Amino acid sequence: MEIGKDIKAEINYEKVKEDERWDGLKGYITNTTLAASTVYEQYRGLWQIERAFRIGKGTLELRPMFHFTRKRIEAHVCICFVAYKVYKELERILKASGINLSVDSVLKIAKTITTMKIKLPASGETMTKTMLLTQKHKSIAMLFDKNFWNIF
Repeated sequence: MEIGKDIKAEINYEKVKEDERWDGLKGYITNTTLAASTVYEQYRGLWQIERAFRIGKGTLELRPMFHFTRKRIEAHVCICFVAYKVYKELERILKASGINLSVDSVLKIAKTITTMKIKLPASGETMTKTMLLTQKHKSIAMLFDKNFWNIF
């Protein structure tokens, strides 16, 4: 194939054939003294760490903060960790209770639910009513039941 006056491109089919040997394989290069099986196992769990970062940046909307004291840096890391832990706990509770929705889906639905509090003037009593209007609202209704949270 001619690209320009003085430039010619060719496919090296021998190199392509040689590279095909590695198709479907994944290799690791490391400077550690750990056994190959240990390195492999550590990388197998890497997806969980990557998912945690995606959750932190996406759903939890954690953003970089520029702190200048050790105390503030540690507090920020602690807040990020607690937010992630709450997310993971909700994920566990949803699975245990048979709600087959992701945490992201539940949060999206929950943002559209309204709870009203009304204080009765005569008695001073406060009444609360959660408005579960759509089918999606009803799919997570048990999360708004006070007794549901006593189980966990």
